[in-house]
Amino acid sequence: MLEDMHMFATVVEQSSLNRASAVLNLSQPALSRRVVKLEEELGVELFRRVGKRLELTRSGQLTYEFALELRQLRLRYLQKLQAFKTAGRVPLTIGASLTTLQTTLPDLIQGLTASHPELDIKAVTGKTHEIVTLVRDHKAELGLVASLISEPALKCIPLFDDRLELVVPKNHLVLDKGMPGIRALDGLPMILFSEGTWYRTLIDELLHSYHVSPDVRMEIDSFEAILRLLHTCRAAALLPRSYLRMQQLEDNELTIVKVDELAQTKRTTSLIYSDSAAPPGSTLRLLIDSISIYSGGKHKVQKSHTEVLK
Repeated sequence: MLEDMHMFATVVEQSSLNRASAVLNLSQPALSRRVVKLEEELGVELFRRVGKRLELTRSGQLTYEFALELRQLRLRYLQKLQAFKTAGRVPLTIGASLTTLQTTLPDLIQGLTASHPELDIKAVTGKTHEIVTLVRDHKAELGLVASLISEPALKCIPLFDDRLELVVPKNHLVLDKGMPGIRALDGLPMILFSEGTWYRTLIDELLHSYHVSPDVRMEIDSFEAILRLLHTCRAAALLPRSYLRMQQLEDNELTIVKVDELAQTKRTTSLIYSDSAAPPGSTLRLLIDSISIYSGGKHKVQKSHTEVLK
């Protein structure tokens, strides 16, 4: 089952049997047979064939969501397995909200491990208030959240400002409207991030304030999956600017549409820590200082990058 779900998810994410067969190192006829066999075993049609493209059926959407859950379960298992093999390392627990887990944490961990290879970094995720509690209770040394935090026992370092952007397939009908306003989203097929994050709350509040009701096709807790599905589902999405990269958009045949009202969605991504756990001169304080410097450099690069995206 795990292998079948990996195969199916790859086909969905590549939007093409030809591209998926190259990724999976299978011939296209062999991959086609496996897809047909999976559909027979499940007793449902997973794809609609539209010309050379594949479009997910509702059963296919449910199966893809299940495949993503299996992928995350496997990743957690491998991480726990690796923990048994680790010795002589400096532990560092970073709590990350669901949004920053995907937008900011990967680059941060890459930068920290490059400059401090002795670190054994563990990431835990949760809602913003849960991350605040973890740091306050010293269950995580650092917290990464998509907002400014005011807590007596904690220090908050603003890292950079973020906002939402409207992302659509390159040949989407909304592009014919030039520079559409937020009301262009009314009735528009969209894929939204799952509920339970500041990011989804921000979207819901924005849509509600303008009395806009999009046609929500799917709700997924993975920005990567949303990007890969937009073209297949002929849908749009509101995604954090900090996550978007030019190569991602090109690879998935997507573009950003300027919507003036989205300027209201600006939020500040911040690093939080307990001052009592990081006295001056301590290892943790040195790490915090290096993160601030690293983030400053990344922010300049990101600002230049988003100017290109516009």
